[in-house]
Amino acid sequence: MVTGGSQGIGKAVSLALARAGAAVAVTNVAEKRADVDALVAEIEAAGGAARGYDLDVTRVEEARAVIDAIASDMGSVDVLVNNAGIRAPQPALEVTEELWDAVHAVNLKGTFFTAQAAARHMVARGFGRIVNVSSQLAVTATVNRSVYVSSKGGVAALTRCLALEWAEHGVTVNAIGPGPTDTPMTRSGDPNRTDASFLARSPLGRRLEPEEVAGAVVFLASDEAAAVNGHLLLVDAGWSVS
Repeated sequence: MVTGGSQGIGKAVSLALARAGAAVAVTNVAEKRADVDALVAEIEAAGGAARGYDLDVTRVEEARAVIDAIASDMGSVDVLVNNAGIRAPQPALEVTEELWDAVHAVNLKGTFFTAQAAARHMVARGFGRIVNVSSQLAVTATVNRSVYVSSKGGVAALTRCLALEWAEHGVTVNAIGPGPTDTPMTRSGDPNRTDASFLARSPLGRRLEPEEVAGAVVFLASDEAAAVNGHLLLVDAGWSVS
C-alpha cells in the first residue's frame, strides 16, 4: 500500500514495488482518482497487479476502512509506504495556526494513524514492513520551512518509537529521507527563494529523480532489510553532509 501513490515519489515507488513483484494498492485523495486509475492501468499493462483506492490520510476512520478493504481485497497488507505529504513554504513569523494544522495533519498525523491501522493487521499476522517518507530536512534545516521540517522531523522520531514497539511482532518500521526531488509538489515553487540558491547546497547541483529515491523503499520493504529497524535512510546525494 502506497499513500499519495499516484504522483511524484509515490508513483515511482508504486512502479518499483510492482516491478519487484508486489501487488500494489495505490491510494490518493479522491480528487486525484484519475491519476490513480492511470497508474493502475500502467502497472497492469506491464504485467503487474494493482488496485486503486481513494484515501485522505487526515481522516482516521477512512484510513482504517481503506486498509481493511485492501486486506480483504488483496489478501493482506504486507508493506505500507507512508508517502502522502504536503509542504507550505512560509517565513516562521507568518505561519498561521491553520497552516500548521494542515501540514501536520497530513505529514505527521496521517503517517501515525495510517501506520497504526496497517500495523493492527501486521501484528496479528506476525509480519510487516512500514516505510515512512520523511526528508533530509529532518536532520538539517533551511529557511521558510519551519512547519514542514517540524512535521518531517516528527516522522523520523515517530519511526524510531514505532520500530521499538512493533519489532517483537515481526514488524519493522523505517523511514527514508529524500533530498530535493523533481516532483509536482517541488515544481510548485517557493516564492521566498530562488531554485538556484536552494540547489547550490546539493553536491549534484540538481534535484533527484523520483526513481532514484524509490530503490531505497524497495530495499526497506524487502527480506534483505529484515534486520534494519528504526532507521532513517537518507537518499540525498550527500546534501546532509555538504
